[in-house]
Amino acid sequence: MTTAADHAPTPGDDPGSVSRNGESGGSNDLKATERIHTDGGGPGRGPFGRGMVGQKASSFRPSAMRLARRLRPYRLRLSLSVASAVASVATASYGPRVLGRATDVIFDGVIGGVGDEAGTGSGLDFDRLAQVLALALGLYAVSAILGFVQGFLLNDAIQLAVADMRTDVEARLNRLPLRYFDRQPRGELLSRVTNDMDNIAQTLQQTMTQVLRSLLTVVAVVIMMFVISPLLALVALVTVPITMVVAGQVMRRSRTKFIDQWRTTGTLNAQIEEAYTGHALTKVFGRQRYMQATFDEQNERLFRASDQAQFLSSLIMPIMVFIGNLNYVIIAVIGGLRIASGTMTLGDVQAFIQYSRQFGHPISQLASMINLLQSGVASAERVFELLDAETEPPDPDYDVDPDRADGRVEFEHVYFRYEPEQPLIEDLSLTVEPGQTVAIVGPTGAGKTTLVNLIMRFYDLDAGRITLDGVDIATMARHDLRSRIGMVLQDTWLFQGTIGANIAYGRPDATHDEIVAAARATYVDRFVRSLPHGYDTVVDDEGTTLSAGEKQLITIARAFLADPELLILDEATSSVDTRTEALVQQAMAALRTERTSFVIAHRLSTIRDADLILVMDSGRIVEQGNHDGLLARGGAYATLYQAQFQAVPEPTTIT
Repeated sequence: MTTAADHAPTPGDDPGSVSRNGESGGSNDLKATERIHTDGGGPGRGPFGRGMVGQKASSFRPSAMRLARRLRPYRLRLSLSVASAVASVATASYGPRVLGRATDVIFDGVIGGVGDEAGTGSGLDFDRLAQVLALALGLYAVSAILGFVQGFLLNDAIQLAVADMRTDVEARLNRLPLRYFDRQPRGELLSRVTNDMDNIAQTLQQTMTQVLRSLLTVVAVVIMMFVISPLLALVALVTVPITMVVAGQVMRRSRTKFIDQWRTTGTLNAQIEEAYTGHALTKVFGRQRYMQATFDEQNERLFRASDQAQFLSSLIMPIMVFIGNLNYVIIAVIGGLRIASGTMTLGDVQAFIQYSRQFGHPISQLASMINLLQSGVASAERVFELLDAETEPPDPDYDVDPDRADGRVEFEHVYFRYEPEQPLIEDLSLTVEPGQTVAIVGPTGAGKTTLVNLIMRFYDLDAGRITLDGVDIATMARHDLRSRIGMVLQDTWLFQGTIGANIAYGRPDATHDEIVAAARATYVDRFVRSLPHGYDTVVDDEGTTLSAGEKQLITIARAFLADPELLILDEATSSVDTRTEALVQQAMAALRTERTSFVIAHRLSTIRDADLILVMDSGRIVEQGNHDGLLARGGAYATLYQAQFQAVPEPTTIT
């Protein structure tokens, strides 16, 4: 595209987790989590409508603890949040006991009134009742305010921790070697950065708030129940193991259905993306019915899996409600008998019944959080795997000498292979003098692009060295090296923004006049002025505003404006028409003046004027020389050149 420093990962030190409030964060040197294998990347739905991600955690506890350590920088907020939650739950839990006293006041007053001579219920103490009700109202009001404070502090800490995590992921991506991206599907990587990060935030948001309040509520309610009646408290606690066993059985059966749902969702999402991305080809070859049938089949599978998963998970709440109602009946009967025997007051029984209701609700919430928490930790594992990926080695200290701009490149016994068992470049030596234009030709897979990638230090050598003006590029900072190099790729790429901003991508400080001058030199200006907004026209790589050839011209203008010392052109004119190619060749000739250039080309007619032509095959230079000399030699280059003008052989008919 343009200056390569803007395309390659930028090395740097591991930033760690630096909090936004100035406190030091957790470390980034934790051990890598186990790799998670997924069958689908799309999010499913969990119990009670909550979002799920397509797998469960393979090492739950280590990943959960590591995720919790991400909150360390905000421990002050968390401590205040926990304190607020404790106070909120304590005040709310005392409320039913106070309301029980109000019931006793009314009951005693009514009973006293019946015994009055006037029979008007004058025994009711309205002042006492008002005080008790005011106390209850105050308790609930204080509980609500403290609950708001607790939620605000906790949510603030969670969002800040997730924001720090996103920052660390972005920093890690910028330091990963190109080799890592070669081995990672783009959709999978994007899913980790977007879907998994969102799922982590959602999981922490929902589970931490509810789990904290649920646990505190259970503890507070149990204490209050034992204070009121130890006997009834034991009766209420008998249902806890029954509830957990039943919920565990249901959730274990529903988990397999959710996994099937997640996998089917990923398959369906992939099919939809494929259909819409290639919709033009689908129509050209008349495959609409096939795509529709495939969609219907996957959609039906997803419906069945989702229906079964949601049905099983939805059984948890009715079962718990049923068990809770049975418990309620038992407590009501025993409580009534104790009222009749005079061992408990009506208010105490009423308060206890309220506590039994409060006791069942948080247990149900905790059960419903299990799948969601498991999903969030699974997403955290995937993000941690990215954070644990090996980065590029740090750059050595090297000061750029601005006067050293000759552009002499030398390969000295270079060895390189992508895979250890597959040799590619073996003992390659080459010297390119300053200002030379070197064309690299050869069949597909010969190692042409690999050669220029090594110059850019997108990959590190296995052996040997490459020097620029006598300096080993391995001793130079990657940014300094790439800032000297301009690159135009066969695959064009435009960023979201104006045409002017895209041209100035390699030189953000360029003036409008400089942008226009570069555009004119590369024949971009002629079609840009025909657009309604000219250089302010907003484009992106997926847009249809520009043709493929016009996009490539913009990338050439981008490199022209960057004015690099070393120029790399990888099939830079492959998407332009013949007339435009001739014009661009003139612009490229001006751009290559007094500048070392490497040109990768398949159309050999475009490199006739190259100072040196390298013919590569299987990572080796099999021939080198100029155009006329190589043709006269009648070797590999002559064969490639003449093949361009020969008729395509008839395909062999298989009988």
